[in-house]
Amino acid sequence: MDEPIPLARPELGEREEELVLEALRSGRLSLGPLLERFEREFAQRLGASDAVAVSSGTAALHLGVRALGWGEGERVLTTPLSFVASANCLLYEGAEPLFCDIDPVTLNIDPGAGAAAVDERTVGILPVHLFGFPADMPALERLAGERSLSVLEDACQALGAVDAEACSVGSRGNAAAFAFYANKQITTGEGGLLVPPGPEAAARLRSERNQGRNEDMEVMGHERLGFNYRLSELGAALGVAQLERLDDLLAARARVASSYRERLGGVEGIVLPCENRGAERRSWFVFALQLPEDAEREEVIGALAERGVAAKAYLPCIHTQPLYRDRFGFVGGEFPIAEAAAARLLALPFFPSMSEQQVDRVCTELLAALGR
Repeated sequence: MDEPIPLARPELGEREEELVLEALRSGRLSLGPLLERFEREFAQRLGASDAVAVSSGTAALHLGVRALGWGEGERVLTTPLSFVASANCLLYEGAEPLFCDIDPVTLNIDPGAGAAAVDERTVGILPVHLFGFPADMPALERLAGERSLSVLEDACQALGAVDAEACSVGSRGNAAAFAFYANKQITTGEGGLLVPPGPEAAARLRSERNQGRNEDMEVMGHERLGFNYRLSELGAALGVAQLERLDDLLAARARVASSYRERLGGVEGIVLPCENRGAERRSWFVFALQLPEDAEREEVIGALAERGVAAKAYLPCIHTQPLYRDRFGFVGGEFPIAEAAAARLLALPFFPSMSEQQVDRVCTELLAALGR
């Protein structure tokens, strides 16, 4: 049997080794020069005024919620089709997700459905740039302006994406969270980053990520509630190295996606991820297609696994998770477009170093599993 094809694989090389060794030999493993460098170079690359690196994308979202003051009894408009962290971060502070349905093409939050859902308790919008495709930020920002809502962008899957107004995702001046888990466009192992909504917020965020320590860091003074959300120097070293070759990594991901499109385009019943539109550009995070309506997804996943090809149902709707059913009384059927997509989504193996032969093999096995 051929070598198994994993769902994802980080791209690490000599430069990553070099900078990690530099961090190890420095004796400074936390809050050191590589962290500052990673933050500075990330902000420059994005065109943002600042960037605050933290231990995960979830930590970035949590600190973003705190920075915007969302809290007890308040609601934040967001999408039900996302990784659960984009809603959990609201629960941490006592706020409540206000879900609305999605656009059937982009799978991102539908601004029209959002406008209809907003009520007197709504204080913000948390759009998710799902699978690296930019949400409709111009429309969502208009809605935010009309209703006096603040915005936190979940860009954890979208580093390098460009929106309808040709702005890099995360550069519009909103708070924006990024993530650097091993399957993301760049990785720090575990890690995340928050683009702060302003310089005053940045100083507070750096304190909150470090147990609420005083900004001068000279004494063990803690002036506010904080968390252990630091990104290590080892993680920052990986981030610096990965950021140096971001363009190449993004291009390689786009190449693999194009290969999948070429082989699976036109197959009856399969819905491929949407194409770029106008100025909008996807930053490829995963290759998640929708299976034919008559396909049994778990059977397809099992058949692929028997042939050494990893695949995963990606993602279930948040409101169908037990925590959200129990806490908020969801029963299913509330957001039919999102639920229909979630029932059919399947993530195929996807990483920058995938060869044409591996893509061919995945597609051959997928079509065989579907009886095509």
